[in-house]
Amino acid sequence: MNNPAPDTETVYVDPLRQARSRKKARQDALIGVASLLGFVALVVLLVGRSSGWDTVAQTFFNGDQFAESFPGLLQAFWLNVRIFFIAEPLILIIGLLVALARTVKSPIFLPIRVLATLYVDIFRGVPTILVIFLLGFGMPALQLTGVPSDAIFWGTAALVLSYGAYVAEVFRAGIGSVHPSQTMAARSLGLSSLQNNRFVVLPQAVRNVTPPLLNDFISLQKDTALVAVLGPIEVLRRAQIDTSSNFNYTPYVGAALIFIALTIPMTRFADAMQTRSARKKRAGGVA
Repeated sequence: MNNPAPDTETVYVDPLRQARSRKKARQDALIGVASLLGFVALVVLLVGRSSGWDTVAQTFFNGDQFAESFPGLLQAFWLNVRIFFIAEPLILIIGLLVALARTVKSPIFLPIRVLATLYVDIFRGVPTILVIFLLGFGMPALQLTGVPSDAIFWGTAALVLSYGAYVAEVFRAGIGSVHPSQTMAARSLGLSSLQNNRFVVLPQAVRNVTPPLLNDFISLQKDTALVAVLGPIEVLRRAQIDTSSNFNYTPYVGAALIFIALTIPMTRFADAMQTRSARKKRAGGVA
């Protein structure tokens, strides 16, 4: 009686080829590190030998000023963080609702589609700082009963409205990326339009647009500093106050370092998500 054929095939891996690949990877890494260090050394040499470097170092990289201002900057940055965490979920909700409003096909929803399109066109066309000015100074000036006059409230509302328009287009692109065959299959199974969107289209669309959404929220974290134009003492405003009191720009560098410390991990995470999504698409899987 013959033995049955095995279910899996043994794949032969050439050990010499693996060793050569590892050796080449190490060589490439060493060359890359050496090139980077050489470039950094060249930049440091050129900048350090410039005639104005001593003045720049004293004005922007003063250690005493940095140590004195940094605790206040870090404390003020919590306002930026609070604005971000309030604005982010609201932006996601508004963006998704506007995207869905723009994708409905029924003629009865034409007014909703028109309003959603106008919202996106207006708030994508107007610079965010102008939206902050208009809402932050205009709404309190109306003195409407029951309408808040707090600058932080209107600064956050302006960020939500502005970024909601961008996120709506990201969601709409994600919805459009779902193949029509998915909807046809859902309809053949008896799913309603609402069920199709909820269980078939939106889960795939959200997965497809997660990396670009992360990039938008990285920009949002930086743009929370724009609320400073209305007067709240967040990290940028704190740096302005410290700079005006000692005529040294080191607090601005400190504020920049705080933003960098937060945005770089977010950026690397977004890059990893994009790489993972691209790898799955190349492999024929679901992103």
